[in-house]
Amino acid sequence: MNIFLWALQTLLALHTAVGAVWKFSNSAEQTMPAFKVLPNSVWLSMSVVELLCSLALVLPLFYKPLAMLAPLAAGVIAAEMLLFCGLLFYSAETNYSPMIYWLVVAAICAFIAYGRLVLKPV
Repeated sequence: MNIFLWALQTLLALHTAVGAVWKFSNSAEQTMPAFKVLPNSVWLSMSVVELLCSLALVLPLFYKPLAMLAPLAAGVIAAEMLLFCGLLFYSAETNYSPMIYWLVVAAICAFIAYGRLVLKPV
């Protein structure tokens, strides 16, 4: 279980880092019309938070005292995915297909947080 959790954490860290770089290079409205309500400063702040979460997911692998960072980072990423779902609902857009992706990512984050807090703490 420990190896599986580390693999998920590493993949989530890569996924989140790529998303952060995407946010630096594209505006919220370019990414999805539903995100036009987000100011550019919030959009860029989210990318900084994503980069920090990416680091927090893998740092416990190298330094065990930082073990609580992994479930915390997974929770922050899950909250961000749920925020995206809420923004999609708020925008009254009819295409809800991106929501499936965000909910799957949020579920993986929740599993990592649960796994690191309950099943197999670092």
